[in-house]
Amino acid sequence: MKNFMWTLAISGFAFAASCQNQPKQESSAESASASSATATTPAVTGGPVFKKEGSLSFISKAKGDTIKTIDIEIAETDDERARGLMDRKSMLDSQGMLFIFAAPEEQSFWMKNTYISLDIMYVDEKFEIVSIQKYATPLSEESLPSFKKAQYVVETNAGFADKYKIAFGDKIAFTKQ
Repeated sequence: MKNFMWTLAISGFAFAASCQNQPKQESSAESASASSATATTPAVTGGPVFKKEGSLSFISKAKGDTIKTIDIEIAETDDERARGLMDRKSMLDSQGMLFIFAAPEEQSFWMKNTYISLDIMYVDEKFEIVSIQKYATPLSEESLPSFKKAQYVVETNAGFADKYKIAFGDKIAFTKQ
């Protein structure tokens, strides 16, 4: 069993890949995110730019139909996850960020250096949403845990999950460009 802990400042959040026997370490960086088809465009009111790297759909557990599709920026390296959505001043409702991890682990994010409130959806290896942290407080260093193992994390503007009725058990499907 892996016995390590690594914490990165991810989109203003600290990500804990495995909280087992080592002290928490933090690092911070900056972000990238706001949309257009394939090119980068400035965010709505400032901050880093969004670079569309794919699309992500939320799929209803009840009917199996698509609830909503958004453009995504993808964070799959340590550096990308460390930058996340930090320093962003705004983001369109049709945009989000997908964090991809090598294996399912309990995750934990924080909002350090993140200026916009977010909904954070933790997704397991079967692409099912296992927990949601709604309306995360900007610039907060409070830990927002997944409570269950997650291999993917989707960040959207705060209120997104309520607006589109995204819930536990719903699934995601994504494509990279």
